[in-house]
Amino acid sequence: MDPVIGLDIAKGESQVQAFLQKKSSYKKSFKFEHHLDGLDVFYKFYKEVEAEAEKAPVVIFESTGHYHEPVVQFLERERIVYIMVNPIISHGAKKSSMRKVKTDAIDASHLCELYYKEDLEPYHKKSVQVLNLRNLTRQHDAITSSYVQMKLQFLAILDQVFPEYKKVFGDTYSKVSLKTLYLFPTAEKVLNKDINDLAEKMKEFCQKRSYKWALKKAEELKEVASKDPFQKNLYDSNLVSLKMYIEILLEYQEHLSKLKDEIDTLANEIEDYHILHSIPGIGDKIAATIISEIGGIERFSHPKKLVAFAGIDPRVHESGKFKATYNRITKRGSSRLRQILYTAVLCGLRKSRNSKLKEFYQKKREEGKPHKVAMIACANKLIQWIFYILKRKEAFR
Repeated sequence: MDPVIGLDIAKGESQVQAFLQKKSSYKKSFKFEHHLDGLDVFYKFYKEVEAEAEKAPVVIFESTGHYHEPVVQFLERERIVYIMVNPIISHGAKKSSMRKVKTDAIDASHLCELYYKEDLEPYHKKSVQVLNLRNLTRQHDAITSSYVQMKLQFLAILDQVFPEYKKVFGDTYSKVSLKTLYLFPTAEKVLNKDINDLAEKMKEFCQKRSYKWALKKAEELKEVASKDPFQKNLYDSNLVSLKMYIEILLEYQEHLSKLKDEIDTLANEIEDYHILHSIPGIGDKIAATIISEIGGIERFSHPKKLVAFAGIDPRVHESGKFKATYNRITKRGSSRLRQILYTAVLCGLRKSRNSKLKEFYQKKREEGKPHKVAMIACANKLIQWIFYILKRKEAFR
């Protein structure tokens, strides 16, 4: 016998269906909840199937984002072999049926049937260290995205209160700039303040700078304030919004700084992180993201599998005598890995940091490939280099 248990996992609960062998279901489908009592019910059923088949069953389910995490942790603790299926694969199996019926019980049954049809491998779980790194890098990306949106809203208000202020500091979002603006948010307040008081405040906000620098910035601030179109602020609501945005931006900067420190500390403990650094154009953030998304190179037996996981392999469309000459990439793998590879290529090509990558890019352009096609070809080449150096534990040469 070849027993398998299919789980259709949803938020807080799972539907169960067992098969002792192909086309031989075992008992009726049922549900269990994702708490200790519910998991205990499932475990008793698992042992029952094992006793009936005289062989430990494999558990199969779809990847569901984070809903499957309680089940995965339980299976790991009990050392139960499981297969986590990409939803794209399982969806294709469900569509093979002539009848268009969808229930949780049927979905669980389809997963069991998929187990017998496909040559699926047990899931290789990422290490806790890599999973922590993945969570931190994803959190950093999410907060960075929100931070960018907040900066745009901040600029929209600043343009209505003190637009000339943007000419004073090289980086309007630096701490000294934001803190200065918080205290002196209008041209009127700047003009009413003594220049030495302005300089002392700026020096207080930026201890690394000299008083001479602070005095120069105070003079510039006075000058732009005298030219600002809003000499009198008519709307107090804009001032309230401006100060609120400044507070939020400073909070975002603090959180991003803490996350970066945590990412750097954790990544430095991983050997593959240092190997990736040997590739020109790959810095701290890019290396940490690539490692966290790949989750261990031992999960991939061939570079083409890693290319497919990144979703940068070309679609192939042939039918009879027809053969497509323009093929887009599949985009079926990790979108974050795909995005960070594109960024790594940009960094490698910039100022010709990565001479090998630059040479490959030029070759593709000379072949008549458009810029974006050449960039994807470079990303494909880069991920293959990554595969080999991580497999061999050797620095890039």
